[in-house]
Amino acid sequence: MPGADALEAARIVIGELPQLPHLPELPDRGAGADMIGRTAALLVDLAVELVPSGYRVTARAGRDHRRGVERLRRDLDALEEALGSAGAQPEVIKLQAAGPWTLAAAVELHSGHTVLTDLGAVREFAASLAEGLRVHAAEVSHRLGARAIVQLDEPGLPAVLAGSVPTPSGLGTVPAVPESAAVELLHSVFQELPVPRIAHCCAPRPPLALLRRAGADALAVDADLLLSAPWTTLDALGEAWEAGVSVLLGLVPVVAPTVPSALADLARPALDLVDRLGFDRAVLAERCLPTPSCGLAGATPAWAQRALALARELGQAFLDPPEVWSP
Repeated sequence: MPGADALEAARIVIGELPQLPHLPELPDRGAGADMIGRTAALLVDLAVELVPSGYRVTARAGRDHRRGVERLRRDLDALEEALGSAGAQPEVIKLQAAGPWTLAAAVELHSGHTVLTDLGAVREFAASLAEGLRVHAAEVSHRLGARAIVQLDEPGLPAVLAGSVPTPSGLGTVPAVPESAAVELLHSVFQELPVPRIAHCCAPRPPLALLRRAGADALAVDADLLLSAPWTTLDALGEAWEAGVSVLLGLVPVVAPTVPSALADLARPALDLVDRLGFDRAVLAERCLPTPSCGLAGATPAWAQRALALARELGQAFLDPPEVWSP
């Protein structure tokens, strides 16, 4: 979400998404509030610090790490206050964090190379993340009286699999990680999380089949990326739907369009997708949850609120589609 006011962000989320609110992230606040710093704040017995090139492993928790932990705590306080003020009691609250491969590709070791270059360190980070998320989800459930579910954000996973993560010099790349190793590590994290477990990838060619093999119960992707994806990716989506897997489908722009979009225009990529895959459009009501196409941190506050409202309205339209949507 945009801005730096955790309480206002929580109020917007609860007001627009009363059945499935999430704990907002506010990266505009700077270091420790971005996806990597926020996820690092969840690590158990591991700490990071901020250096000119980014986040780096440190021997003990310092100011940067403590700031991330404190911001996460305040965000949870704000969500609890907003729920109390609204008199809301959702059954489920969604949490999100960077997945182990994205984290490993973004955090440096003392040598300056990424954690990704050291398989032992990668496993250590994954185990620490899994424990931290397990504890975090349990705390949220206890404090808010709702079932907590976790979304792992893996925008860096395609680059990890393709061997395109750059080395510190920028002159080379880290060798590709085999799919089997990627599945094994992701599974080790997913198995510690409450069900259903969500995997989100907003990069081109999201590895949907791999994410499912690793234990994801739901997939979160951008519809525009799927429409331009190769058939292997589309086949993986079709197989997921056939297996009853839910898909959080990014349909609402993350910044305000110059010309306001009608609900039918926003729904069109989803309708085209199911038509192309040969599914009855009823699958959208059964196994599709409309969302913004990715994070809303770059939006205006007004559009962020409107985008969440449009996602909710699209979901309702999928349940009760207008006549004009008929094929």
